[in-house]
Amino acid sequence: MGRKRSASARAAPAKQEQKKRRQREAVDLADGGSELDDFVAYDPELEDEEEIREESGENVVRLPERRTAAKASEDGESEFVGDPVPVEEAKRRWPHRFQKATWREDWGSKSTATQAEPASVPQAKKHFTSAKVDDVIYNLGDDAYVMAGEGEDNFICKIVEMFEAVDGVCYFTAQWYYRAKETVITSCDQFVDPRRVFFSEIKDDNNIDCLVKKISIHRIPYNGNSVSRDIIPHESDFYCDMMYLVPCSTFLNLPHDFTDFIAADVSTSTISSESDEGELNSEKTLLDIYSGCGGMSTGLCLGANSCNVNLVTKWAVDMNGPACDSLRLNHPETNVMNVPADTFLALLKEWQQLCASCMLITSNCSPHPNLDMSTSDEEEEESNDDDDDNGGEGEVYEVDYILDVCYRKPNGGRKSGLYFKIHWKGYAHDYDTWEPIEGLSGCPQKIKEFVVNGFKEKRLPLPGHVDVICGGPPCQGISGFNRFRNFKNPLEDPKNEQMKTFMDLVDFLRPKFVLMENVVDLLKFSSGFLGRYALSRLVGMKYQARMGMLAAGAYGLPQFRMRVFLWGALQGEKLPQFPLPTHKVDSRGVIPKEFECNNVDYENHDVSLKDALFLEDAISDLPKVENTEVREEMHYVDEPKTHFQRYIRLGRDGVLGQVLYDHCPLQLNEDDYQRVCHVPKRKGANFRDLPGVRVVGNKVELDPSVERVYLPSGKPLVPNYAISFVKGTSTKPFKRLWWDETVPTVVTRAEPHNQAICHPVQDRVLTVRENARLQGFPDYYKLCGSIKDKYTQVGNAVAVPVAKALGYSLALSFKGMSEAAAMFTLPEGYGAIQELPADQTSSAQVPQ
Repeated sequence: MGRKRSASARAAPAKQEQKKRRQREAVDLADGGSELDDFVAYDPELEDEEEIREESGENVVRLPERRTAAKASEDGESEFVGDPVPVEEAKRRWPHRFQKATWREDWGSKSTATQAEPASVPQAKKHFTSAKVDDVIYNLGDDAYVMAGEGEDNFICKIVEMFEAVDGVCYFTAQWYYRAKETVITSCDQFVDPRRVFFSEIKDDNNIDCLVKKISIHRIPYNGNSVSRDIIPHESDFYCDMMYLVPCSTFLNLPHDFTDFIAADVSTSTISSESDEGELNSEKTLLDIYSGCGGMSTGLCLGANSCNVNLVTKWAVDMNGPACDSLRLNHPETNVMNVPADTFLALLKEWQQLCASCMLITSNCSPHPNLDMSTSDEEEEESNDDDDDNGGEGEVYEVDYILDVCYRKPNGGRKSGLYFKIHWKGYAHDYDTWEPIEGLSGCPQKIKEFVVNGFKEKRLPLPGHVDVICGGPPCQGISGFNRFRNFKNPLEDPKNEQMKTFMDLVDFLRPKFVLMENVVDLLKFSSGFLGRYALSRLVGMKYQARMGMLAAGAYGLPQFRMRVFLWGALQGEKLPQFPLPTHKVDSRGVIPKEFECNNVDYENHDVSLKDALFLEDAISDLPKVENTEVREEMHYVDEPKTHFQRYIRLGRDGVLGQVLYDHCPLQLNEDDYQRVCHVPKRKGANFRDLPGVRVVGNKVELDPSVERVYLPSGKPLVPNYAISFVKGTSTKPFKRLWWDETVPTVVTRAEPHNQAICHPVQDRVLTVRENARLQGFPDYYKLCGSIKDKYTQVGNAVAVPVAKALGYSLALSFKGMSEAAAMFTLPEGYGAIQELPADQTSSAQVPQ
């Protein structure tokens, strides 16, 4: 084959999925292509961290270059062979080829808003089912290599159409397969088998001279038989068990009837999943990793239960003690463990070995090396008797029973390994101690008794025994406030290692479903490296996956708060969809252009949205409190004034509560309190309204014509840090929020030095409870720890209404009712509560 051929341009799928309002013509970059905006901007005033990044240019994310094709050489012979397809059959199968030349806005898949679409769709004179290229016969439905650009791997396609155009050119239509590195995963493809490819909906017309070689792709539609997936014929060049769909970067099971699917749209295809009714009625177990005070798991369970799926948070893990206390207080049914996630994983591996030693599981796991179950009860008692006859060599302690188990890392002279909490016979609990398993070799039956009881009680999760894992692994290494970030390989930064730990836990426990949450920086920093890594790990573990960005305000909160969510589902399950918004929202911030197809919004969807919520909708009914308020409990003074307030005040029993918790603010020091008192009580008021400063352009500076004002402490009324913050361009220091505004993001601190957190008309910052309401926590949700601990817990939490909507979607997947499309509309009346009395349904009035 001496000719050089190349396929027509096949753009990277994420690039093809741009919104129709931003459609652009395909431009051959070899002739000088168009430049792309790096981001879709929503609001000129970004959050602090984003402002800092914009100054340094760190927010720039470059899209992969388009693949461009050279024209195929005209030497040699390629031709269609055999009789043409009957005209009527051709018109039925490919009707778009028998219309007048027209723009194809829907070229490719209905689920892709744009593609590198041709100016018009080539019209057909005749269709064929076979073609000869370089003496090789290619048939309709064959898989083939298609010539790419110089130095690139050949493209991979399925031939889904062959036709001679009205101008005499011979075309085939390629429906593309993608290698992992050609998907959104890109350079993080090391976790995915290189022989594995993913079928797409994306199609292009190409000259038949572009065909290079017939290949064999072993397709594995899911049929419930996991064994067949591991037996790939040696003669196959590749295997394919999943679709790759651009919306929300979705990796989805290959449909069972693959042949019929080729001509269908995935959004209307049926990817089967059966759910047994008895199984649905059983308890579904949830493990919450990096749980904090429990916002995500609380919302997931509320949402699943609203769809009649009994999801229960059985285990929770976090290394923050006060957050664990809060979760225990509100969820007594949950086994909450105050340990690092990697320590928890080490404990689970030891627990699995203990269960294997006690013959409780039949996995391939080996028994625990320090638990010899060959000793009988009688031998153990004899051993204890021998110890009792030890003469006068010191007191001998006898194990009465075991209370708990943990895994400890090395510390000083202490070895790492498994430890048991022992209650000693004849001693009070004050004398209970933690002992290493190596020191308990004489009492294997006591250990067995503890393990058997723990297994029955599901004290710790085991592989295959967990239905759902959720969590938000902290990744401080990608924070804009970290000056020493590792752009080249973020995973080498110890501050990002929890992402790997989270995925290792998923790999070990193999839950049916996975839900991971993180900040949008996951997709901004280092071209979205960590987001791609997370997808690659899930797909490499044979999980279906999809990734989306959801704004909390779009689900009924007066807070924008955009976050990234990643679904995973075993191939025997239905992959959960993302719920479309229920409320209008005042958008802000930026979305990386390359990940715009991951934004879960209502554009191009027919959704009836409720009005956006504002600050007054959430907090106008709360009692007035002072800067010095310290009461952790108080009674309401006013009746609820809005639907939101009525809903948030409902107790666990569905009745309006009477007691309000944690309605106290961070007590400002005297200087800051005086500053807040001087800020006018009007919309937009901030430190710039204090005497002694002026604004030139958009920058604040000291007013040389006015003598600087000082506080009784001797410090200036307008502090220098407020003037210099974001080079003098920010209005956030000591800014009052206002009743008709949406809060950008509830954060973990309450100091007003560089954020808008002051109450509209009271001289204080927002209370813990006010922040908790902005996060959607019910008023009955009581928090533990210091006042700063409580702010941290609320600020770190996943917004409860977002988690609830995701929980509803999860329940649909448990029921086998999820569709293949990336998004769905929540049912009418979702989240509705009993109507308020007529005299309470009007909008809340602005408090005076």
